[in-house]
Amino acid sequence: MLHLYSWPTPNGHKLHIMLAELEVPYQLHPINIMKGEQLTPEYLKINPNNKIPALIDEDGPERKTITIFESGAILFYLAEKYQRFFGNNSHERYQIMQWLMFQMSGLGPMLGQAHHFRVYAPQAVSYGIERYTKEAKRLYNVLDKQLQQQPFLAGAYSIADIAAFPWIRLWPKQGVQIGDFPHVQRWLTQIEQRPAVKKALDVMSEHANQMPKPAAWVLDYFGTPAKIS
Repeated sequence: MLHLYSWPTPNGHKLHIMLAELEVPYQLHPINIMKGEQLTPEYLKINPNNKIPALIDEDGPERKTITIFESGAILFYLAEKYQRFFGNNSHERYQIMQWLMFQMSGLGPMLGQAHHFRVYAPQAVSYGIERYTKEAKRLYNVLDKQLQQQPFLAGAYSIADIAAFPWIRLWPKQGVQIGDFPHVQRWLTQIEQRPAVKKALDVMSEHANQMPKPAAWVLDYFGTPAKIS
């Protein structure tokens, strides 16, 4: 049995999408990050980086239980385990891996900072807004040029697209006009129409109203959610 520890964030939705595409059963364990459940001693045994998502596979390699954290690593693991969305040869896999790393190292972190400074920061910081909005537009331009050449990031639909999509669908929070990037817009619409993606975006939809509101939450020194007075 697969056990997914997650919450309806971009990184959580990566795994909701992947598992819906694979059509494999799994047990979902909601980790309410607004209540600090990612900081409990029990969860830290699963993910020492106190983030979501994390995965436990009771039927891992050599029939042994394996625990994996970091969304990109989990996508990589599931793609290998089920031989889906990871290319058909080494050349294709390296193309997919480089775009997965692009998402993990650049796209996600930078767009996350854009979300923070543009939407969630307790007070406006013009330098942060300008810096990360500009970087968001640069990254969208990289994607647009790539998607001008082919339908998906690495040719065929893959874990690279599954990783990038949940971040790009939040373009209104990033100071980006999606119409300025027509090839990204086409790609976004195409993925949104996939039945598995529609199903995955409903995972934990009942918790959507628990996501942070603008200027409503800050993190204290230890990363614990604390209400602004």
